[in-house]
Amino acid sequence: MPDGLNRGLGRVLVFVYGLFAVAATSRASVQIITKFAEAPVSYLLSAVAAVIYIVATVGLVRGGAHGRRLALACCSVELFGVLAVGTLSVLAPQDFPDQTVWSGFGEGYGYLPLVLPVLGLLWLRRSTMTSAA
Repeated sequence: MPDGLNRGLGRVLVFVYGLFAVAATSRASVQIITKFAEAPVSYLLSAVAAVIYIVATVGLVRGGAHGRRLALACCSVELFGVLAVGTLSVLAPQDFPDQTVWSGFGEGYGYLPLVLPVLGLLWLRRSTMTSAA
């Protein structure tokens, strides 16, 4: 990309977002297909996370103004989601009979779901400032 969005650390972010897109999509699909009635909210939240990871990956790969806006929106929604679901899953665990990707601030994934949107937002900010200079 001429704007450098998916160069250097950007390539690592694309890889990790892609990996999370596959992991979250697989997890949500299996959960929804095999045991949806057990914890529908948890499994739908995992599916929402999967969609956000997929769209964020597309935005980072695409680059340009549209790709940046898409990735920025996804990283922002993702951070809000991780903080909201993480907080709710800690304060009201009975409302989450099974874990989501974002439960406990992403503890099941080594807290990467909490760190990833922060890194993404910082990278988008840095790469925007670099391309503007």
